[in-house]
Amino acid sequence: MDFLLNPSIGYLLLVAAVLFTLVAIITPGTGIAEILALFALLLAGYAVYHLSYNWWALVLLVLSAIPFVYSIRGPQRGLWLALSIVGLTLGSVFFFPAEQGLIAVDLPLAIITTLAYSACLWFAARKILEISAVKPVHDLSGLVGQAGEAKTAIGDEGSVQVAGELWSARSESPVPVGSRIKVVGRDGFVLIVEHEVE
Repeated sequence: MDFLLNPSIGYLLLVAAVLFTLVAIITPGTGIAEILALFALLLAGYAVYHLSYNWWALVLLVLSAIPFVYSIRGPQRGLWLALSIVGLTLGSVFFFPAEQGLIAVDLPLAIITTLAYSACLWFAARKILEISAVKPVHDLSGLVGQAGEAKTAIGDEGSVQVAGELWSARSESPVPVGSRIKVVGRDGFVLIVEHEVE
């Protein structure tokens, strides 16, 4: 495991750990990002334990999570996401102290990795946020107030056609088959309807 003690390898593992952790935050419960983050964190932790590191860079990495959370939940999402990416980039590139020069990481590797994970994080976070903002196709609360037709006689149970789809329904008073109905509520996936007087 001596190859992990190269600052460039440690840097790549650190970037992977941070990236997978952030993806796990925005897509919780999938399991894949969480496992990859844990694996990368263990390997990066081994490198960090055996190599020296800059405390300020560690603090910057941790603080970069704050604008990332704001990019998920708050206004001006693009600005917060950009701030998070800048903080992650600086924190990870300067994480391992250099014996000579400015950084311990191979410069072309740092540039390519920074561009790749910045683009990946920007694209993934933006797409996931767009998807999470889309209303579900079947917004059942949107059915309340709509009119439809009783496809069977409705009492304690029955079927109605509302919004072009067949739904289970029930009514407090009997509704004959073929009658116009109005949705007045819902109980899970069962619509509560009443006979609509024409």
